[in-house]
Amino acid sequence: MNPIHLTASAPLRGEITVPGDKSISHRAVMFGALAKGTTHITGFLMGEDCLSTIDCFRKMGVQIEVTEREVIVHGVGLHGLKAPTADLYTGNSGTTTRLLCGILAGQDFSCRMSGDASIQKRPMGRVIKPLREMGAQIDGVDGNFCPLTLGGGKLHGIRYPLPVASAQLKSAILLAGLYADGETAVIEPAPSRDHTERMLRALGVKVVTDGNVITLTPPAELSAQDIAVPADISSAAFFLVAGCIVPGSELTIRNVGVNPTRTGILDVLRDMGANITMSNIKDGAEPVCDLTVRYSHLHGAEISGGIIPRLIDELPVLAVAAAFAEGETVIRDAQELKVKESNRIAAMVTELSKAGANVSETADGMVVRGGAPLHGASFDTYNDHRIAMSMAVCALACGGKSTILDPGVVAISYPSFFDTLLGLGG
Repeated sequence: MNPIHLTASAPLRGEITVPGDKSISHRAVMFGALAKGTTHITGFLMGEDCLSTIDCFRKMGVQIEVTEREVIVHGVGLHGLKAPTADLYTGNSGTTTRLLCGILAGQDFSCRMSGDASIQKRPMGRVIKPLREMGAQIDGVDGNFCPLTLGGGKLHGIRYPLPVASAQLKSAILLAGLYADGETAVIEPAPSRDHTERMLRALGVKVVTDGNVITLTPPAELSAQDIAVPADISSAAFFLVAGCIVPGSELTIRNVGVNPTRTGILDVLRDMGANITMSNIKDGAEPVCDLTVRYSHLHGAEISGGIIPRLIDELPVLAVAAAFAEGETVIRDAQELKVKESNRIAAMVTELSKAGANVSETADGMVVRGGAPLHGASFDTYNDHRIAMSMAVCALACGGKSTILDPGVVAISYPSFFDTLLGLGG
């Protein structure tokens, strides 16, 4: 895709619906494949990452239909997956890679799994370690990187304290626990997104959360349930920040998932002075609502501690918000940003600096001293969809012209991002 040129935006106004939640879309396909019966998924995110999950399960014998309205998964049951005849390729998707490790650990066949150049640099050792403790046969390059080889093995339940608050790690262990010979418990240092636990309960699995301990009792089977995927708050975050920093803006984002483990972005923006209201609240298996944001005079804040796992994917665009806020914003305890699709700390510091922001990198985050006028620049995307969209939001409030290099990377999670932006007047 050719570079995209952006200039300072007119007020953003209108109503939009952003794509379906990426985390829930992945899990809907995975659990639908392992369930007995047929799962109809509406609101599925047709991004490259989630399509990688579909591709992997098709290679293991699962029939999956994709239509304009829904994704239909014909489940094969907990023990119905077949050995793939080719390597499983997960593309750019860390969620696919890590969660599949848990599922594949309990199969009676061997296979090989890998992804793109970015995935091959992302650490897998923290997933490999507990799965081996459960009895899995799994190894990677230097014991830590893709490609991974996974062999069938008989698993036993464990009680495992997570070294970091990570929904991917937690989910991999719980998914392996579906195949274990006893209970599996994970102990979280801080709450992380709980879509896995919610979905497993909906499919009839006994999952008990007691404080920071989540315990799963392995079921005989999973019972298929239709799944409605809400709009992704991580995608909505770009428009929440854009609405805050582009003068005169007022926009509404419909049917956004507001699971409490994902709403750190709302808490922080409100702490910074953002005018964000919720309406049409519906509290189902995954709570949803409409979010309305209006242009706001933001001020700096400290973003650290237990809230970090609740907004880890939104930190790049929060750094943009901080650059347009008055005063200093400090982001701490965010080491995980270094092992995402890119080193997101270094990437955001570099790109915001190009626009004239006063920002510096720290060992576990960054310090942004906001308030100075920013100017347009040519922004790199690092093959990272969230960096690309964050810098596009930044460009809307910068003086002069900006260029987003390699904007096509947004297809990983939000293929129509730039179309949506233009539709609002951006």
